[in-house]
Amino acid sequence: MLRIKTLLSLVFMLFALSAGAAELKEGRDYANIVPPAPTDAKGKVEVTEFFSYMCPHCFEFEPALSKWVKGGMAKDVAFRRVPVVFRDSWAPTAKIYYTLEVLGEIERMHLEVFEAMHVERIDLNNEKALEAWIGKKGLDTKKFMDTYRSFTVQSQVQRAKQLTAAHGIQGVPAMAVDGKYRSSSTFNGTYEELLKVIDGLVAKSRKK
Repeated sequence: MLRIKTLLSLVFMLFALSAGAAELKEGRDYANIVPPAPTDAKGKVEVTEFFSYMCPHCFEFEPALSKWVKGGMAKDVAFRRVPVVFRDSWAPTAKIYYTLEVLGEIERMHLEVFEAMHVERIDLNNEKALEAWIGKKGLDTKKFMDTYRSFTVQSQVQRAKQLTAAHGIQGVPAMAVDGKYRSSSTFNGTYEELLKVIDGLVAKSRKK
């Protein structure tokens, strides 16, 4: 009897998820990206977060997003982040992101950068302050700064600008699904609701 109840509960949950996906409404929950933006994932549904270390709302979103990435998103989802550069003053922190990515330190340092800027109030746009902070975090300062100033990182920042424009991103945090749909908490009110919409858009994209 218990097993039957468990199976019925699972069926109900799956039905609810399907119904939730079907109820998504363009203009209320998400916007179409026209024309669709380029994606890099092969054989998976690509979900992109557009963010900036400069943005306090992105910092607020990070715990819910991190939880979703580590245990909430479907196995056929490929997740990536794109640091936006809406103005020149945002470029240094975009360079920090790509430097950490090149060095394989994103997993360890992503939240640390947010906390440095929004809790410790360290101006990581200032290269001297950045260099001093990096030295305290156990990273090779010279290697970090050489990478930070490299053509590779600068090229990635330019690519981020292109992706931001192609997805029609005008504010952060924002998320895009498969280059076809974008959404944000402006549509959905809370970050938790936003992630539910993203799950629904993943299902919608998967069907197509």
